[in-house]
Amino acid sequence: MKKIYLIFISLVLFLVGCESNTSGSESYTEPIQQQGETFWWNETVFYEIFVRSFYDSDGDGIGDLQGIIEKLDYLNDNDSRTDFDLGITGIWLMPVCQSPSYHGYDVIDYCQIEEDYGTNDDFLQLINECHARGIKVIVDYVMNHSSNQHPWFIASANNEPDYANWYCWRGDDPGYTQPWGGNYHVWHQHSNGQYYYGVFWGGMPDLNYEEPAVKDEMFDIASFWLQDMMVDGFRCDAVKYIIEDNGNLENTEETYQFWEEFHSYYKGVNPDAMAVGEAWDETSVILNYIDGKFDFCFEFNLASDILYSVKISSPHSVRSNMSEIKELYPFHQYGTFLTNHDQNRVFDELDNDVDKAKLAAAIYLTLPGIPYLYYGEEIGMNGQKPDEDIRRPMQWSSGTNAGFTTGTPWHQLNNNYTIYNVEDEQNDNNSIWHWYRTLILARNEHQALTRGTYQAINTSNGNIYAFLRQFQDEIILIISNFSGSNKTDIILSADFTNIEPGNYSITNLLYEENMGSVTIGEDGSISDWIPINTLEGRKTYLLKLENLIKK
Repeated sequence: MKKIYLIFISLVLFLVGCESNTSGSESYTEPIQQQGETFWWNETVFYEIFVRSFYDSDGDGIGDLQGIIEKLDYLNDNDSRTDFDLGITGIWLMPVCQSPSYHGYDVIDYCQIEEDYGTNDDFLQLINECHARGIKVIVDYVMNHSSNQHPWFIASANNEPDYANWYCWRGDDPGYTQPWGGNYHVWHQHSNGQYYYGVFWGGMPDLNYEEPAVKDEMFDIASFWLQDMMVDGFRCDAVKYIIEDNGNLENTEETYQFWEEFHSYYKGVNPDAMAVGEAWDETSVILNYIDGKFDFCFEFNLASDILYSVKISSPHSVRSNMSEIKELYPFHQYGTFLTNHDQNRVFDELDNDVDKAKLAAAIYLTLPGIPYLYYGEEIGMNGQKPDEDIRRPMQWSSGTNAGFTTGTPWHQLNNNYTIYNVEDEQNDNNSIWHWYRTLILARNEHQALTRGTYQAINTSNGNIYAFLRQFQDEIILIISNFSGSNKTDIILSADFTNIEPGNYSITNLLYEENMGSVTIGEDGSISDWIPINTLEGRKTYLLKLENLIKK
């Protein structure tokens, strides 16, 4: 009977999540969120770049730093009169240090730019060009491990006194396997007869941070990037695995202490510097890496819930998640995204459906947090595991090699580049690219979308997600129809909001269209409001409310 009951409950939950014409309305009004402190990164939309795949400037088939410089006007030309730039205000560069691997996460020189990408001078030129456009730049800092070809590891394996303890060695394999599952052992035998620790694989031995010299060196390297290379901060890789404790390979107390020390160090070098942590885990675990450790971390559960909600045409999961995390994190201090370089691309996750891709983009770019956009998502690039296939060359045009290179691309192109590419989509006002640009521009121009409070609003249909963003006198209502069909006469309501009582004019923010007015009652209440007669399927609307008396 218990099994039958569980099956019944699962079926009910599935049906609730599916597209429906039933009301699905909720009478609960969320508590009013109070305005909190925000920082420069809250006003930033970051663009994640895999340098090898972005743009090749010299025809060798490999993307490089000069290629990024050539394409900076695509990212942000710092000219409000043009409309062919994406408008991003931050860049996250995946690893740029010297490495023997295509991905760069196994470093052999932390202070030298990967020779395939250029030189340190090229990097400084890129930084200067970015800063001139108002673009912040953060770099991937891979502190957990180096390459097994790094001179430090070679010296440690040879038991050279100055480096003998820079890595973790022992005489046998204790049999520990990777904490995320599988049977892959994390202790690897070296030709010297000893075993060394590498939680990811044998080519990436973990640094031993219980050796003070290692920590001092890696902190000094952070200072080098902040001061000499003028970066604005770091994306820190694999933060859960810094210091293991025998069989406890992740989230140890020693790891938390390490990140507190690192936080104090980089803030001492530059108080405005930022570090975002990759703690790929449940929200409850991620919370251990804020509060004096990182400025913020990526919110993986929210990313999954956005995609899941779009897939099943119901906003329930994302709305429920937002109700929780807005109370758990410091005000808006979490990174939002859809997928990244370790995950199947958004377009594949959403079955190559343009309308679903647009809806997902609208949700995370209007929610609170610090948004990250993985290169190519703005044009609908495809990509499924293995990793090389989710890091393919950027699709600039429908021409030879997708406009990425005049040579032979380092990796095979996607098959969809003749349809989904920058050049064609820039000339199509209904493209994914134009939609991303529109959303990013709205975010850049309206502080309610970057610094404003968040409050979900009740709707009369379970397929509709509505929420308020408010900063000072600027009030924006976001309404999204997760259904694939049009919905009519959707009623919005709330027992209380932060909005002052009075009459407000309504403007469609994206198209400067007058949408009538609404009366806000006592305690900011909203009663039986139908802001738009017909909400089109999988469409998002941004409505600006302006007090008619103050206007």
